[in-house]
Amino acid sequence: MLPAFAVPIMPQLTVRNVDGAIAAALKQRPQAAGRSAEAEYRRILQEAFGGPHRPDFFELAKTRRVSLRGDASGATDLLRRDRNEA
Repeated sequence: MLPAFAVPIMPQLTVRNVDGAIAAALKQRPQAAGRSAEAEYRRILQEAFGGPHRPDFFELAKTRRVSLRGDASGATDLLRRDRNEA
């Protein structure tokens, strides 16, 4: 059993000899989606092989910002709402 403070080690993947057109598309896709390259690659792998989608911090922040736009008067209100929802 891991201690409460331990962080599980996640495997890393390296893919060599990728076709140039595929590599170019992989570089454009994160920009179009407004995510980091790593976040987009994780999303592609999750979609291809299943498993639960775990949104990253920036994805959650973007979702909250869009859903609260025009609904709050400032950061203080956002923090209070977030605290009260928990």
